[in-house]
Amino acid sequence: MSFGLTGKLLDLNPSVPRIRGQGWARALGRALVACSAWRVVGEFPDVPKLVAIAAPHSSNWDGIYGIAAAYAMGVRATWMGKNSLFRFGLRPLMRGLGGIETDRSNPRGAVGQMVELFRSSERLWLFLAPEGTRKPVPKWRTGFWHIAHEAGVPILLVHVDFAQRCIAVGPLFHPTGDKERDLQSLYDHYRPFRGKGGKSGLPTSEIGRTG
Repeated sequence: MSFGLTGKLLDLNPSVPRIRGQGWARALGRALVACSAWRVVGEFPDVPKLVAIAAPHSSNWDGIYGIAAAYAMGVRATWMGKNSLFRFGLRPLMRGLGGIETDRSNPRGAVGQMVELFRSSERLWLFLAPEGTRKPVPKWRTGFWHIAHEAGVPILLVHVDFAQRCIAVGPLFHPTGDKERDLQSLYDHYRPFRGKGGKSGLPTSEIGRTG
């Protein structure tokens, strides 16, 4: 296990949404990263709005380290959560950590809610997991594509390399409007990457294809 932050985090470009305050959470994030063998590699794009997806999701530590690294770097990562996460006095904490409560009263659902938020925000980086679970899935959840396409923002591709203990950032993918073709391009991008135990981030229908 390696210690310290040298070489483990990325510099932030001017357009990246920043965390304001929350010194205790940032200090905790830096401590977790410093005590971990994991690192973040690649480069953050200099764009103020995007949807980020990460795969494969093969361990609870993927998310824990991802959140810790975001706080250590000061990246304001917005995410969507179920109503139950914001109950019993937890709403201020969850919102402070970047959570957006899903508004089921919105006639267009979560996609419409997030598209409206993108249009009203100067800076917004929304992070979503296309698999939605650590278990194999027959298909990805495609809300991320609909949000990016309707909001007119790019998709930041992030992959988790469990063998190398790194989270790799980039490149940007720009939706074309053809969902099925775009999804196939994304599947081909993620095809080589494996998570814990060799888990693929692809839907089961794509595993075994050669592109």
